[in-house]
Amino acid sequence: MEPLPDLLVRPIVDLSLAEDLGRAGDITGLACIDADARLSVLFASRQDGRVSGLSCARLALAALDPTATFEVVTPDGADAAPGTVLARAEGNARAVLAAERTGLNLLGRLSGIATLTRAYVRLVEGTGATIVDTRKTTPGLRALEKYAVRCGGGVNHRFGLDDAILIKDNHVAACGGVGEAVRRARAFAGHLVKVEVEIDGLDQLEDALKHGPDVVMLDNFSLDDLKTAVSLAKGRAVLEASGGVNLTTVRAIAQTGVDVISVGALTHSAPVLDIGLDAA
Repeated sequence: MEPLPDLLVRPIVDLSLAEDLGRAGDITGLACIDADARLSVLFASRQDGRVSGLSCARLALAALDPTATFEVVTPDGADAAPGTVLARAEGNARAVLAAERTGLNLLGRLSGIATLTRAYVRLVEGTGATIVDTRKTTPGLRALEKYAVRCGGGVNHRFGLDDAILIKDNHVAACGGVGEAVRRARAFAGHLVKVEVEIDGLDQLEDALKHGPDVVMLDNFSLDDLKTAVSLAKGRAVLEASGGVNLTTVRAIAQTGVDVISVGALTHSAPVLDIGLDAA
């Protein structure tokens, strides 16, 4: 995986460091460690998982010791067994230990998302369905969390309200119907803007399709209704299944023939991957 530009990651890391250092800095390090002491450390996975977010650890250390070294051993997007070394670092001991928690918090969070995404992607292999994320992300971390989804083999849905039109049930209620909502969206959208509409029943499908949406989201459809929707749509729009998706159900949903399966759990419910930092 090509890491995100430091320009995008650094402000998040700096904010996290500032939160941790508070008003007086790391008083434990100041009290216990000589100012010129050096420390070499290893970042290692304690669980099986998919790596994501090493640049967060690197930038946290660099912010406190610009002379520190950071060598990636197992890059983002790679799989790691328990005990796998992800990176080696060396720098001022106070800086290394002050940066430790910020680096591990972000690295563990992103690797957890990548690991859960990997599990979903593996479950739908061979079906033709694509696993995508949602906007159910941690405020301030969306770019990082969606990057982690890509590290896990998933694909990103829209990043925000401004890069695609997604007509939800409340939009439909506010403007008088599915067809009317899609018609208005089509009239508004530029040639590069995709239009997606959410429906919650088969009775809305044809009304949506006749106005030419790019994508139809099938919200909480049963497996039988998903299959029927695929048959009725006949490829006139990309079909996205949403709702009720988990590791137990995702394979059956994919086998209905839908094109895309959106999974909010990738970012809102991924457990943190246990990654440790120890003196080398």
